[in-house]
Amino acid sequence: MEAIQRHRGVVYPLNRTNVDTDQIIPKQFLKRIERTGFGQYLFYHWRFDDDGELRKNFNLNDKRYEDASIVVAGENFGCGSSREHAPWALLDFGFRVIIAPSFADIFYNNALKNGIIVIQVKEELVNQWLKKAERGELILDVDLEKQQIMDRGMVYPFQIPEYHKQKLINGWDDIALTLQHEEKIARYEKSMQ
Repeated sequence: MEAIQRHRGVVYPLNRTNVDTDQIIPKQFLKRIERTGFGQYLFYHWRFDDDGELRKNFNLNDKRYEDASIVVAGENFGCGSSREHAPWALLDFGFRVIIAPSFADIFYNNALKNGIIVIQVKEELVNQWLKKAERGELILDVDLEKQQIMDRGMVYPFQIPEYHKQKLINGWDDIALTLQHEEKIARYEKSMQ
């Protein structure tokens, strides 16, 4: 997993609530065995019409958001099934941070496990950022170590469990955490022979 301490990026406004994992990555695209290649299918039914052409009325297809790396969305983001493919698709598309008033628990943990910073903030702040981003004029700075978001001189603190914060800052996935105990594991295995 790629380490992330700070991130500055263009905000993509997804002004929808209850965005479920089936909307993030539809079931017909879950056949891949790698964690990569899912970005092209992100929000597939919203981004593309029945002929596979980009929909002009879905804002992610707008050139203003082609370099977006932060999603600001409505409450209960990532609800639905527990598919880990949803954070894989978001990350593969280029999103490193998701900000919303609330997240589905399984999605929240899956996103953190895969290197996405998920930040829960008050709905009023989300609405403020959605409006700015819809005008195509919002860039946010996220400082994971200081646990704050900067918006043109204004600073907004956020909470994140220390365990997840350290994993993200150091780029540790579950395997990397286990390997930190490699000597103890080797001693144990040797004692069992």
